Amino acid sequence: MSDNVAHALAGAGGGIVSMLLTYPLITVSSRLQVERKKETSARGQQSSAAAIRDIVEAEGVRGLFSGVESAVFGNAVTNGVYYFFFESIKTYLQHRSARKSMSTAESMLAGAIAGAAVVLTTNPIWVVNMRQTTKKESLDDDADPAAATAARTKDLGFLRMVLKIVREDGIQALWQGTGPALILVANPIIQYTVFERLRARLQRGGRSLGNLDFFLLGALSKLVATSVTYPYIVVKSRMQLRQSRDENQRYHSIFDGLRKIVRQEGIEGLYKGIEFKLVQSVLTSAFLFMAKEQFYRYAVVLLALLGRGARQ
Repeated sequence: MSDNVAHALAGAGGGIVSMLLTYPLITVSSRLQVERKKETSARGQQSSAAAIRDIVEAEGVRGLFSGVESAVFGNAVTNGVYYFFFESIKTYLQHRSARKSMSTAESMLAGAIAGAAVVLTTNPIWVVNMRQTTKKESLDDDADPAAATAARTKDLGFLRMVLKIVREDGIQALWQGTGPALILVANPIIQYTVFERLRARLQRGGRSLGNLDFFLLGALSKLVATSVTYPYIVVKSRMQLRQSRDENQRYHSIFDGLRKIVRQEGIEGLYKGIEFKLVQSVLTSAFLFMAKEQFYRYAVVLLALLGRGARQ
């Protein structure tokens, strides 16, 4: 059990570090994901540099870190919960089969269970974070540019935003977007399966892996996972905002959202902000795996010291 706790602590610590290093990319990507066609058309297609410049000019450098507090908290909880469940299942399966590594099917099972636990536990955090990061509470904010601009100058803290959502939309609103989020469980399944398979192959013959190896393995595995699942990320981001009053803009389900985006914005609407997301996801994953290995060593030592102190 202590080893599983060490993995959970290491995952949480690695998640905080990786999130802080890449958060400006998350901000830009999130805002592009919730833009609808008419808003994009009104100001033209932006380059990556222009998107960042517009945020800095309107809100200052702090604008690139909108909602960072809830994101760090959510990322730490996400990684802690994920690694705890994943490593617990991994340990159980390895003891049962007397093998040192899981099969691909076992990795997928462990990833699915851990991912579902994460979604159900952390979705309220990410609903709050999406509204803080995009400075939008509703997709209808696009309809009135002046109101949208005014809204983007108003920041609410985490608890105040939670209370506002519950008061205005009901407590169930904290679980908006759970459907696509559960489908996105496939993202870490793909990521960790690719990572575990590549790591096992590289470690054949007793080879020891260094930080650069973990960085590259984490980057490659996340690149594959994000490319496959990005359209569901766009739908989830939009569903986490208050739904539009316009029936043509309201998403009743995951596939209804996909259908309406394609019909109104084209296939490219499913990939808004993907360039930022790919860079952010790859760097986050790479930093996460690299930092997690370091944090794991520290966590093992810390738990050993705590255990020794408890026995004395």
